[in-house]
Amino acid sequence: MTNDTMLGGLYIVIALTLVIGALISRREPIAKLLVIAFAWLAIFGAGFVLFTFRDDLSYLGQRLQAEATGEPVEVGRTLRIPMAIDGHFWVEAAVNGQPVRFLVDSGATMTTIDRDTARRAGIDVDPMRSDVVRTGNGLIRVAAGRANSVKIGDIERERVGMHITEQAEINVLGMNFLSSLDRWGVEGRWLVLES
Repeated sequence: MTNDTMLGGLYIVIALTLVIGALISRREPIAKLLVIAFAWLAIFGAGFVLFTFRDDLSYLGQRLQAEATGEPVEVGRTLRIPMAIDGHFWVEAAVNGQPVRFLVDSGATMTTIDRDTARRAGIDVDPMRSDVVRTGNGLIRVAAGRANSVKIGDIERERVGMHITEQAEINVLGMNFLSSLDRWGVEGRWLVLES
């Protein structure tokens, strides 16, 4: 038996002694005393449950807030992103310190941004390294670039390769970023990123 267990048991004995002593001193009918005793037992039980699950309740509060606002929930090294109403996962990231909204696409090999986003983020585009790639929307011409950093919440990756496209399309966070994580996946209506 550990000291914590003994202290917990002592706390319960003291609490019960106080409640029983207070009830006996009232000289009420036994039925009324039992009702009062069960009420106190429920109060102590609820307090015990709330204390025991205080961290989980904090997380529950964050989850409820995320559902209401659509904001990600970050706990430790794990970022949980709620599914948007359109059925996709969108993340607010910082590319070289500049805010960029990405669609998370596990079907995209490379993270892809448009030229305006690349310019705002200060990404040098290598026009000599261009290619044509097949996307869900057909063939597009892309140039190669590299971001010094891509940060989502507290998750940051450096020297992230990117495709830069001329079309003002949706910025896509691809597998080259996702596969750098310790773990990522979809759990129900949540995208979970773990660094």
